[in-house]
Amino acid sequence: MCLAVPAKVVEINDQLASVEVQGVRRAASMMLLPEARVGDYVLVHAGFAMQIVDHEEAERIEALRAEMRGAPRTVESLG
Repeated sequence: MCLAVPAKVVEINDQLASVEVQGVRRAASMMLLPEARVGDYVLVHAGFAMQIVDHEEAERIEALRAEMRGAPRTVESLG
């Protein structure tokens, strides 16, 4: 199973972006998603930004990931 993680784009330099996931910054290629801009939330898989998602969707995905790690169920409270 493959899992794409939502990340916030904090900086773009040519086709390489710095993205942030839960306070951790990593590099991600923007080659597949050149329309993404700083401040956008993107799904990142294997080092590539693959899709733009809105902030609410990114929050829902993060809540589901937290549940997979044993956090209390929170997805319903996100609306």
